Amino acid sequence: MRIEYHRTLIADAIRNQGFHDALARVIRRGETTVADIGAGTGLIGLMAAKLGAREVLMYEAAEVAGVAAAAIKANRAKACHLMPCHSTEMEDPPRVDVVVSETLGNYALEENIVATLADAHLRHLKDGGVMIPSRIRQFVVPVISERIHRELIVWDEVGFGIDLSDARKMSLNNVYVRRFAACDLLDGGAAAKEWDSVTLGSDAKSNRKGEVSWTLDSARTVYGFAYWWDAELIEGVRLSTAPHAPPTHWEQLYFPLEVPMTAASGERILVTLRSKSSEEAGTHLAWTAVHFDGDGASKARQAMSLDKGWIP
Repeated sequence: MRIEYHRTLIADAIRNQGFHDALARVIRRGETTVADIGAGTGLIGLMAAKLGAREVLMYEAAEVAGVAAAAIKANRAKACHLMPCHSTEMEDPPRVDVVVSETLGNYALEENIVATLADAHLRHLKDGGVMIPSRIRQFVVPVISERIHRELIVWDEVGFGIDLSDARKMSLNNVYVRRFAACDLLDGGAAAKEWDSVTLGSDAKSNRKGEVSWTLDSARTVYGFAYWWDAELIEGVRLSTAPHAPPTHWEQLYFPLEVPMTAASGERILVTLRSKSSEEAGTHLAWTAVHFDGDGASKARQAMSLDKGWIP
């Protein structure tokens, strides 16, 4: 077990405060029961206990469950009960008033939160209970700075008469964790558009697809696309990985283009994003970009996929 990963979570004060604020709004001292799904080191479940939850069931299947067990003991948290399994594996689970799960990644759905919370809504949550988070919105915007593109095409500069173009193509069919500044993004990031929205619990579709486009008001070169998400924990309490939001341990993602698209004023750039997530197969991402001229005719099309980025 790598405890260092969990240290980065614990060090994220924005994340921690967000979940604490959401729990504080829904827990009735001495009454509310809570299921913490993907409990990790136990922080969020222990928060619920400190806020007065009558009972907290902490589901954690990984080795870190041992750390959570020690934390429960050290904090004398008699209300907390460790369930060393995945919540989907629990037969006839006790129903609770609140289900909370911090199973979010840089790509929001990479830890299979959609299917996990659909099962939790069906089998763990009481009628009228509260799901935290309740909704995830996913955003994308063109990247107009060549900063990251230059980093990824270093294969062209190796010299010595050596052709590494196949490796270059693989690099550009990957997704990268990066932080963006406003100057990297179309309209400073204000042009970001929502391509997908998930209502957690009621939405059971782990395969997602969305399409958005931008008509440019001046000539631009688009090198790829920046991605971030916004999670509504409960009404009035949100977490965001947007560049303009308070920084967290999560960052934005970069979806490259193999060949930058230079578009004139009045021309349009369209991107389609697709993802497939499952416990068994992990997360597969694909993105297709199309450049249209001012009359709506397609000038260029590129289809990228993480599957093309793996070494065969």
